[in-house]
Amino acid sequence: MPRKLTAGARARPAQPDPVRPSALRLWLRRRRPMLRPAGKAAALLVLFGVAAAWVASLDPASKLSAMMDHAASGVGARVGGLRVTEVRVEGARNTTPALLREALGVRPGDPVLAFSPETARERLESIAWIESAEVQRHLSGLVLVRVRERAPFAIWQNSGRFAIIDREGRTVATDRLDAFGPLPLVVGAGAEKAAAALHDMLRQSPEVLARTQALVRIGERRWNLRLHSGTDVLLPEGHEQAALLRLSELQKQNQILDRPLQAVDLRLPDRLVLRQNPGPPEAAPSATRARAGRSG
Repeated sequence: MPRKLTAGARARPAQPDPVRPSALRLWLRRRRPMLRPAGKAAALLVLFGVAAAWVASLDPASKLSAMMDHAASGVGARVGGLRVTEVRVEGARNTTPALLREALGVRPGDPVLAFSPETARERLESIAWIESAEVQRHLSGLVLVRVRERAPFAIWQNSGRFAIIDREGRTVATDRLDAFGPLPLVVGAGAEKAAAALHDMLRQSPEVLARTQALVRIGERRWNLRLHSGTDVLLPEGHEQAALLRLSELQKQNQILDRPLQAVDLRLPDRLVLRQNPGPPEAAPSATRARAGRSG
């Protein structure tokens, strides 16, 4: 039943329904913190446009160009153009600073976000000395570079040319050969790829290694050892380790490597061939008689 009003009661006016905010207003309210930086950037660009138009009316050539450059750098710095303040390189000993700078392509004052660490890493790893590289870009302005260089293993001589190589046979340098300390000498085509395995075998026979001057590759299939005395040791193809152990025992028992020999041939497993150094040539009989006649 409808409620009856008493005589003393006053009728209250009907309350209107609360107005709900629109979907657009709710969306703007939620994204207000995100829109503020964009609004500031837009305001800067508007101010820049107004100022540029005013300067153009005064001097449309030089002043406008200078103002555009200055304003563009200023807006870039505010919106995201952080600058490189330091470039730090760790682990580089043999790579020249000039090569590092060229590969990195960045210097203090350049925009941080315009620098690509991945591109710089690829260029660094194309340098002969560098085996791997890690490049980090920090918003603080620091560019941190860590490199791992290849270790010099030997000096490779081939066709009259010399180069520093690593254990895998990669050429890492062709100059300053005396700057890396005493290194094994390997000679011949293909020697750069196979020398590390033979050198490891020689390390197990220190008596032989101490007397070895060079590892000489013969026909890209087997090795000779050139000793400091000038003796050549001929090793069998594919059986170098057994031959070196045999040679080491011969040295311990008979000091064979200290004899004036031209060659020690170990290519046959059941035979040892020693070649003596040729003696001084004997004088021919006619020459001897001629000298005797002159003396008489």
